[in-house]
Amino acid sequence: MTKRFDLAGRVAIVTGGSRGIGRALALGLAEHGAAIVVNYQVTASRAHAVVGEIAAMGGRALAVQADVSSEADATRLVEETVAAFGKVDILVNNAGIIRPGPIDDFTLADWRSTMAVNLDGVFLMCRAAGAHMIRQRRGSIVTVGSMSGLIVNWPFRHTAYNVSKAGVHMLTKGLATEWAEHNIRVNAVAPGYIRTELTEEVLREHPEVVRDHWARGAVQNRIGEPEELVGAVVYLASDAASFTTGEIMTIDGGLTLR
Repeated sequence: MTKRFDLAGRVAIVTGGSRGIGRALALGLAEHGAAIVVNYQVTASRAHAVVGEIAAMGGRALAVQADVSSEADATRLVEETVAAFGKVDILVNNAGIIRPGPIDDFTLADWRSTMAVNLDGVFLMCRAAGAHMIRQRRGSIVTVGSMSGLIVNWPFRHTAYNVSKAGVHMLTKGLATEWAEHNIRVNAVAPGYIRTELTEEVLREHPEVVRDHWARGAVQNRIGEPEELVGAVVYLASDAASFTTGEIMTIDGGLTLR
């Protein structure tokens, strides 16, 4: 069975791959043999650092700047991947933003920017990468959704984010249905609260939120680490998941159980 998790010879794009969850996923896919394109928008030094980490483990990697909410940039990102590595086998849609705030005080600009990155960006990247995957009759797309696409986070005001992730989940199911005939699998993971720079900031400023809501809300009584998402994404990207498509895999320490 270990051979079915082997990604040697595969080429993967990881959007938002320079830090946090994206960095962990890029390194995890590389450890299983994939060549990695580390996408970033502004954090060039961090993206190149991830490339260096992959090179140090004997892997192949390239950092490419692109704004996934831009149609031209999404197309260029895929084209540069194909130019560098000859193909694209795996797309991991990880790039995302969160703009908290109650809807009665939420600006249209903030709503549109949330949708532009979190939902439009996934659509644009899937369409661009999917065109190559359709031609090669093979591919796996894994999108980082969220438990926030399944529940309403409370007491937080994240409705715009929730809506964007719910849209991502349905986009996943729709593409899985449309592209099965092309031998392309489309899945998503729905993480719970994960320790990233954003959560570390909340932990510093509002430790009671993390303690009383984020951690205690989960049956495991803690928040997760980025590395705890790697196994699921490697599985969904690999031949081990050859009969898995349209799935939204919740990884939240049991928070949505109650």
